[in-house]
Amino acid sequence: MPAWRGSADGIEIAVRVTPRASRDMLAAGTADHFAARLAAPPVEGAANTALVALVAKQFNVARRAVTLLAGETSRLKRLAIVGDVATLEQIARSLYGEAHDG
Repeated sequence: MPAWRGSADGIEIAVRVTPRASRDMLAAGTADHFAARLAAPPVEGAANTALVALVAKQFNVARRAVTLLAGETSRLKRLAIVGDVATLEQIARSLYGEAHDG
């Protein structure tokens, strides 16, 4: 899967998480995933909760619009973001420094 792809009601993104970072940050990673740095530790779902909040903030959607689809206990995670596909894809592209359409 590429770092993001459109879906029927939004987009899905792949993220590689680094917990216990100095601050929360979501940025371009590889062609296969975004890179997320989270201050939260990977215990009792704290990092997953922090990731959902970070992704919601970066994509300008409510937390309830972000769902963890896969990777609950893994560093590699897949999330669904519900919203306008074109807007969400534009935000994803901007995180990768791609200002124009594919």
